[in-house]
Amino acid sequence: MREAVLYEKLNDSMVKCLVCNHTCTLKVGQVGLCGVRKNIDGIMFSLNYGKTISRAIDPIEKKPLYHFLPNTKAYSLAAIGCNFFCPWCQNHSISQAGEFKGNIIGEEISPAEHVDVALKYNCKSIAYTYSEPTVYLEYALDIMKLAHQAGLKNLWISNGYMTKESLELILPLVDAFNIDLKGFDESIHKKMCGGSLKPILNNLKTINAYKKHLEITTLVVNGFNDDLKSLAAIAEYIFNLDPEIVWHITRYFPTWKYHEKSSDLSLLIKAKELALAKGLKYVYLGNV
Repeated sequence: MREAVLYEKLNDSMVKCLVCNHTCTLKVGQVGLCGVRKNIDGIMFSLNYGKTISRAIDPIEKKPLYHFLPNTKAYSLAAIGCNFFCPWCQNHSISQAGEFKGNIIGEEISPAEHVDVALKYNCKSIAYTYSEPTVYLEYALDIMKLAHQAGLKNLWISNGYMTKESLELILPLVDAFNIDLKGFDESIHKKMCGGSLKPILNNLKTINAYKKHLEITTLVVNGFNDDLKSLAAIAEYIFNLDPEIVWHITRYFPTWKYHEKSSDLSLLIKAKELALAKGLKYVYLGNV
């Protein structure tokens, strides 16, 4: 557990979280929507600091990052929690802290130990992934600082819903981003994921403006964003941002609380062809 780096103290010992765009206001004893940030006696704490719920050594292409340090290994880690609630989440057993009813599980691993293991296995980077790294911001920041000192790159695999303040903290330390752009309809996005679309688009613009390596992933989910009009809107947005940004169009499979059939492979192929025709240079299909 560690005091949070971004929050505001309010009257009556209440606090306002400034880590993600939910900006939860919490009374004493309350926990944020992510399930891992709590008001304890007027101070907001990150409950998942130092607790690693999952780690592995992956090909960097699995993140997915195809145009950054290709054919290298990424040491990947996660702490429990997420600020979205996508019912098809393939990592729900580690991302949905609310399911654990306040039991913040994970192995106690120091930032230095993570870096040492990454170096031991000849990894070129450390990826903050599997769950949502924004909700373990303090832990990730400490690891990223040591990683850079050791000559490792930092990879931020995220839904992109961090606040401007969080993004400003991580930008000097992150070398490559993969951001989920889940859909292009505000109302559906909020209904299915629990968060607004606009902050994500703003953060993508900021990341690109800082000339950080950026790749974007869209999981095509039946009943959510499985139409060419929606996918064409995403393609056009990415083109206007930068036609050289890599776009990963990924196939969905039923899992957790969502059991619609798998996304149609022919739709993914059409979406790729459409994106290339619109001028995007690098479009890849995933989970196919």
